[in-house]
Amino acid sequence: MKSAPQFYIFHGDDIISRDEALARMKRALGEDGDLNRSEFDGAVTPVPEVLAAVKSLPFLADKRLVIARGLISHITRRGAGQAGKTATDRLIDELPKLPDFARLVLVEDGLLSDGNRVLKAAKSLDNGFIRAFAKPQNLTRWIISRAETEYAAEITPGAADAIASVVSDDLLRADNELCKLVAYVDGGRPISEEDVAALTPYVPEANVFEMVDALATGNGARALELIQQSLHDDPKDPGFRLFALIVRQFRLLLMTRDHIAQGGGSQAPAIAKALGVHPFAAGKLPRQARRFSIEQLDAILKHLQRADQDMKTGRIQPRLALDLLVASLASEGPRTAS
Repeated sequence: MKSAPQFYIFHGDDIISRDEALARMKRALGEDGDLNRSEFDGAVTPVPEVLAAVKSLPFLADKRLVIARGLISHITRRGAGQAGKTATDRLIDELPKLPDFARLVLVEDGLLSDGNRVLKAAKSLDNGFIRAFAKPQNLTRWIISRAETEYAAEITPGAADAIASVVSDDLLRADNELCKLVAYVDGGRPISEEDVAALTPYVPEANVFEMVDALATGNGARALELIQQSLHDDPKDPGFRLFALIVRQFRLLLMTRDHIAQGGGSQAPAIAKALGVHPFAAGKLPRQARRFSIEQLDAILKHLQRADQDMKTGRIQPRLALDLLVASLASEGPRTAS
């Protein structure tokens, strides 16, 4: 039977899966694991010290676990010079000689290139294990799967999409938001998009979308209510961030109108690709964009540009600029563009 590996290389940007694998290795050491486990920052700890630690006989156990983070990328980085080459040579030379009790885990936050010297050498050895932890290509599916497998919870596709649109490709943040939402619904029902809006930074973006809808239908009172709510939820923002979100929304609407007018299609995947936005947001843009003509959107953006210049020069405060914007657009009444 093949013996367990003496060294491991875990590299990639899926830090959730990677750290869970590390946690399993730590638990495998048992109750006295702390006595036989060492962790090092590879950017400051030299290779000889890491090797000395993993070669030390374990105390009342049969394994010694040593985790070195960033060691490979540090010694093989461009500009490491002769010191880096010497350290790399030493590590490559020692990997096949590690004792049976050794468990050396070399952890890298990013994917190592196929040409990396340590990685190439490690692939030719039979006492190691290499795993690339790449981020999932579809974050929405990852969130749905993780809710089920890790938290025994259900989440609707719309809610998973909403989380994905907020966190971009940050898996740790996605998992943190999911953890909060699981506790919030407490198994009583599937996590919904409304739950996401209630608990995550999705709220400002959702408020802006609803506010623009209110402006399109001439409902100035509702638009002002949503502005007040957004500013209350983000007390550190005097209005600059909210204003920027509004500008971005109207710019996306104009780009959507142009895209559709040029025959680009109104389906979410096509708009997401053309505009560089998340499919969740892209799916909502066509309906809202149709409420405005291209001429109306162009005029609104020019108005916003003038307000932006006035705010940056101190001629007007952000909150007043937002109020004037609402008053100006709401007074024009409902939009009827199609």
